[in-house]
Amino acid sequence: MRGGGVSVGVGVVVMVVVLAALLPTARPLPDVITIGGLFDEGDEEQKSAFRYAVDHVNRENILGRTKFNTYIEMIPPYDSFLASKKVCQLVGSGVAAIFGPQSGQTSAHVQSICDALEIPHIETRWDYRLRRDDYSVNLYPHPSSLSKAYLDLVRLFEWTSFCILYEDNDGLVRLQELLKTPSPHEFKVSIRQLPQGNNYRELLKEVRSSGEQNIILDCHTEKVGAVLKQAQQIDMMSSYHNYIITSMDLHLIEMEDFKYSGSNITGLRLIDPAREEVVALVETWTEGRVMATNRLSDGDPVLEQRDLSFWTTETALMYDAVKLFVLAMQALDNSTTVTISKLRCEGEEAWVHGNSLINYMKLVRLVGYTGLIQFDSDGFRTDFTMDIIQLGPNNLTKVGTWSRKTGTNYTRTQKETMKDVIQGLHNKTLIVSFAFNDPYIMLKESAAQLTGNERYEGFCIDLLNHIAGILKFKYTLVPVPGNDYGSRNKTTNKWNGMLQELIEKRAEMAITDLTINYEREEAVDFTMPFMNLGISILFKKPQKMAPSLFSFLSPLSLEVWMYMITAYLGVSILLYILARFTPYEWQNPHPCDPEPDTLENQFTILNCLWFAIGSLLQQGSELLPQAVSTRIVAGMWWFFTLIMISSYTANLAAFLTVERMESPIENAEDLANQDKIKYGSLATGTTFAFFRDSSLPTYVRMWNFMKDAKPSVFVKSNKDGVKKVQESKGKYAYLMESTSIEYIIERHCDLTQIGGLLDSKSYGIALRNRSPYTSAISSAILALQETSSIELLKRKWWSDRKGGKRCLTNKEEAGGSSMASELNLSNVGGVFVVLMGGMGLALVVAIGEFLLECWDISRDDQIPLMGVLSNELRFIFKCRGSSKPVRKKASESEVASTGNNIYGSDVYNYSSKNTFT
Repeated sequence: MRGGGVSVGVGVVVMVVVLAALLPTARPLPDVITIGGLFDEGDEEQKSAFRYAVDHVNRENILGRTKFNTYIEMIPPYDSFLASKKVCQLVGSGVAAIFGPQSGQTSAHVQSICDALEIPHIETRWDYRLRRDDYSVNLYPHPSSLSKAYLDLVRLFEWTSFCILYEDNDGLVRLQELLKTPSPHEFKVSIRQLPQGNNYRELLKEVRSSGEQNIILDCHTEKVGAVLKQAQQIDMMSSYHNYIITSMDLHLIEMEDFKYSGSNITGLRLIDPAREEVVALVETWTEGRVMATNRLSDGDPVLEQRDLSFWTTETALMYDAVKLFVLAMQALDNSTTVTISKLRCEGEEAWVHGNSLINYMKLVRLVGYTGLIQFDSDGFRTDFTMDIIQLGPNNLTKVGTWSRKTGTNYTRTQKETMKDVIQGLHNKTLIVSFAFNDPYIMLKESAAQLTGNERYEGFCIDLLNHIAGILKFKYTLVPVPGNDYGSRNKTTNKWNGMLQELIEKRAEMAITDLTINYEREEAVDFTMPFMNLGISILFKKPQKMAPSLFSFLSPLSLEVWMYMITAYLGVSILLYILARFTPYEWQNPHPCDPEPDTLENQFTILNCLWFAIGSLLQQGSELLPQAVSTRIVAGMWWFFTLIMISSYTANLAAFLTVERMESPIENAEDLANQDKIKYGSLATGTTFAFFRDSSLPTYVRMWNFMKDAKPSVFVKSNKDGVKKVQESKGKYAYLMESTSIEYIIERHCDLTQIGGLLDSKSYGIALRNRSPYTSAISSAILALQETSSIELLKRKWWSDRKGGKRCLTNKEEAGGSSMASELNLSNVGGVFVVLMGGMGLALVVAIGEFLLECWDISRDDQIPLMGVLSNELRFIFKCRGSSKPVRKKASESEVASTGNNIYGSDVYNYSSKNTFT
């Protein structure tokens, strides 16, 4: 057993030896791999970055014991022959790849040699070519992607027009997407090339005179500062100007002079200084802990100590390029045995691993100092992310990101933007155009000679002072020539007045009682309204009516008077009838005679009329009803007269103390339906435009009347309109804003406002189109409204100011009572209903009394009830006389001899037993 085990072990060893002999021997990477670097003379940053990147990967030991050595050559930027010679020296020394140069002309010759010898050529420069050679890798973003980024920025900022200032043809390639926008009407683009030399003022003046405020600047990084400085000198760095800088190295430009200009300066960058890798890199350099392992030809060590802020984007790309090459070499080593060959430019031999290495480089996915690095199928770097940066008080700040997949992602909040705008306004002096109109802006009355802003006062001046106090800016007031607010000429399509001052950039703000409307909003920006109002009618105050001879009838309407007369007659007649019906109104005319022959009724027709009129006039009479029915009639009539007389007396007092006004018009409809009273408005402005553009039939008739009137009913100013109303003696009405009318009628007691508001509008502060200050000023106005400051200002200038509260209103003139109106049936109809109800009740009671009496007679005298009723009704309805014979009981013999004839006679033969008391 022991011998067998030994023999088995020997057999395994033999098999391993045989297999080892049969397999190819794996050779590791060389201990030193040389990579070449070609750099333009004076490009020390690129050379230093290349050296540091190689040193960095050596210290990380990515490939184990294998280290990288650099072979660096400096060449003139445009010497292609010398560049070709240097490349041949590099490949002759056995390099695995060549980095650089930055010059496009020499780079093409380098590329041709690399393609022939199949050596990877790695670049980090801007290259406009839309295709890559087989053995070339360029880490600089592809031109089409950059162009798309600039197009997305323009759309993000909602530019409708812009000017491209470019230095060379490369700039047009970078901006090709803007020049071939799918929608030709999306942008209005102008293109101008920067002149040779260092003087760009004439070109910039041409751009300024064209009115363009959005600029895309494409030039070498070292020229950006000079262009912006000269733009600032000719007033093209204001808050209304916006710049997009295509240079990826804005951090290299001294921007201190432009931080507080208010201009929106935007750029893109690949390097994010907030990333941990970049921060670590900065610390490494600033602490001076980087010692290059490579040596120059003289053998001296190189100690680099620099700050990242001095590095260009191409320099940062050099770090990523070296790291990309090392990772690709690692992948190549894992798949095959790598050998480095020394080649000759004039030979036909190529490097066997060059094709594989360049393919691995295109497949590697790396997150470097410039973000994600990967290539598409065509070998372009298209999928990457850039930071959107803007210049502010705190220098360049990241405000968003851009990528080809997601486009722009603007992360700056409205609050942050507003904060920068307000900071930009601090101590800035704005030119404010204005038009005079009381009480908004007026010349200040003073014995001393005033200058500057001190010459003016008014509601808008106080409002402007409050806003300037909140936002901490200064302003200069400039009156507009002609005192025109601003309207557009339909023929020339040009504006006049204050809006022209804004459009032509002679002013930054316009303020007065300027109405916001759609047409103006298209030309300029408006803040949120500081006052709401509408169009109304200014007219001569109606004349007081002369007292009428029969003004005492005014408290009651004619209808009520007719109903009262009808009620008076009806009650009188009803009282007369009921008094004849009821037996209790037939009285003994001689109380001392207990056996009278006749009875009398005091309610004759004339007495009933007298009783009713006496009660109505609250004088009473000597007639007193006795029966329940007649007393009900009297009670109801007295109640009726109590309410009616009280109402009449109360309303009469109002009519006697109020002097009634008589106005020929009450509203706009009355104006439109007559032609005796002329009416008009300001010759320009929103009131004029309102009637001109209105489609409502009433306003269309008014417009046709106004435009055809001879002489013209339009005036040049509100003062002229007020004067015309006063002098017209009620023959002219002026259409104007209600707030102005309020101010005028406070000071002109002979004028008044007629009707309500014809429309609804607002006053706002106008600024230049797309002004950066609009939101800030709107916020200040909102703050003033919340604290009631604007309302207090209005009260100050409308009422409390000199001349205010001069005129009493109609109510105050009438001693506190309003205009009295006559009482109609709807006011006192209930009294008539009560009266009619009482009369009906009295009628029912009277009939009951009559039937009860007839029943008693029929029962006592044994006479048929119908006979008694017939006899009584004949007497009642004869309506003759107010006396009635006393009823006596007939003897049986008389009854037998006369039979029923007694009921047909005029003589009652009733006993004294049934006399009425």
